[in-house]
Formats: sequence, C-alpha cells, structure tokens
Amino acid sequence: MKGTILVTGATSGFGEACAEKFAREGYHVIITGRRQERLETLKARLEKDFGVQVLTLQFDVRDKAATEQAIAALAGDWKNIDILVNNAGLALALTPVDEGNTDDWDTMLDTNVKGLLYVSKAVIPLMKARGKGHIINIGSTAAKTVYAKGNVYCASKSAVDALTQGMRIDLLPYGIKVTAIHPGAAETEFSLVRFKGDQRKADDVYKGFEPLKGEDIADIVFYCSTLPKHVCINDLVVTPTAQANAYYIHKQ
Repeated sequence: MKGTILVTGATSGFGEACAEKFAREGYHVIITGRRQERLETLKARLEKDFGVQVLTLQFDVRDKAATEQAIAALAGDWKNIDILVNNAGLALALTPVDEGNTDDWDTMLDTNVKGLLYVSKAVIPLMKARGKGHIINIGSTAAKTVYAKGNVYCASKSAVDALTQGMRIDLLPYGIKVTAIHPGAAETEFSLVRFKGDQRKADDVYKGFEPLKGEDIADIVFYCSTLPKHVCINDLVVTPTAQANAYYIHKQ
C-alpha cells in the first residue's frame, strides 16, 4: 500500500477517474459523494480489480455538520490521509447575471467554495498531526478567464484559485503541499449537469474538437502528487489542444 487518498465527488467525472487511477497504483481510497449506490458500485469494482481497500463516505459537501461528522468518524489507518482531492463541484445554467436563478447561485457557491472549505478544514488537522500531506483543489480555466454568462460559476472557481493560494501560505510551516489544477473543456457529466439533463445541449459543447477526458486529469493529479517531497506544483492549467482559454475553442 502506497498511501491513502480521499476524493470528493467521486461518483463521476474527474473524481471517479482519480479514484480508479490511484487504486490502480496501489493506494487505498476514500471516496465521497451524494449517491450511495454509485459509491458502492465504484467501491466493489476498485476492490475487485485492484485489490485495495476502499471506504465510502456518503454525504453532501454543502452540509457542514455531515462533512465534519464523516471525517471525524474515520478510524485507524483511514485517518492517515496522504492526499486530499477537492473535486466536488458543478456549474448550473448559463445566463446573464440579472437573469440568474439564485438557487443555482447558492448551489454553486455552497458546493464549489464552502464545500471545499468544509472538507479541507476537517482533513487538515489530520495532515498537520503527521507533518505531511498534499491537498489538490480542482479549479477551472473559468478561474483564469471569465466568459459571458458564466458569472457566478467563474466567481466560484476564482475563489478556489484564491483559497488555494491562501491555504498554501497557511500550511507552509507544516510541510503540506497545496496544488490547484485548472481543467478546460472536458467531456464528463459537467455540461449535462449545467444544462439540467438536456443531453443535446451537453453534446453540442464538445462537437468539433477533442475535449479532455476524466483520465487525463487523473493522470495529472497522480503526477503532481508523486513528485519528490521537496517539489510542489502550485498552479497548473490544462486544456485540450483545441482550446486556448475558457473562452477560445477552435472547432472544426
């Protein structure tokens, strides 16, 4: 066993790909998410395919009490979290700011920003006690380039960018690495969630170019987390070759 990783939002997309990548490499995995059935299916597959131990924690990162209770209940070696991947996040709708749905705003900010904070606050003491650890926050190119009708989502990912920088400063004395990885266009459930189940709209986002896949980001997360102890990648932006930033994508 090479270590233990905790991945939030592990029931699809980047989170599921990260869980599989690290399990394949011999890590024990803590997977969290809202959908218990998906967590159990993933646990069974990873344990069967890779012979590692997998712990499921079913909770919504927006729920502060549930988050605190889930992490506080970790026992034995499960407390020895080497890597935390704050992946849980989402975008909802694509509208001008004056036409935005305030419930969507709350969901994005509560998940992308406050959820990341709740999980980090619960896990960091476990890392500080051991004098080591690595926190990897999944941001977005939307943190770097604001695009039309992306207002609140872009703001939430900009907050992730700022929080990553602040966490890195605060945790510097404890030997804890902090990395932000900012993916561009990736074909996961992201657009399907953004467009609230409209498969046609979701598919149209990725037509005319080859987007990133969950496995691409998982490989990068693994690379960043397995560098020598004295090396930390602070900030990494990754896009498909056809994408220059959050706004410019060349489609055939």
